[in-house]
Amino acid sequence: MRNSKWRRLSRNANKKKPNNKLNMNEKMKIITYMKPSCGWSNGVRSIMRKYDLPFEDRDIINDPTQRQEMMQKTNQTLQPCVEVDGHMLVDVSGEEVEAYLLANGIVSTTDQEADAPTNQACADEVQESYIKFKEEASPSS
Repeated sequence: MRNSKWRRLSRNANKKKPNNKLNMNEKMKIITYMKPSCGWSNGVRSIMRKYDLPFEDRDIINDPTQRQEMMQKTNQTLQPCVEVDGHMLVDVSGEEVEAYLLANGIVSTTDQEADAPTNQACADEVQESYIKFKEEASPSS
């Protein structure tokens, strides 16, 4: 079933003329549900800038309504989530968003580099935590 879905998406993608910039006549709507400061979110934003795609950047940390909307649409709490014309990409990196956009003919390849890492965890998830074990006093004989 998955293969037929991708074939169907590929056939539809062939009907569009790939462009580095979004064809404004297509009226593509992209909504992102992300944290204001997060490696994964910044990677998605970087891909949107790389291809000059207009998108709504919805803050799920400072706006509980946006977080609730994301959870209702995805049935989970992980982010970033990117909705492209009603198709939801859940818990994705910038690399995964770019792959989707390319595979569906929404953008075409470009030599332009992303201006931020596209597959990097949030800073608080990167830090290593160390466990200190309390030494117990040896039993007296």
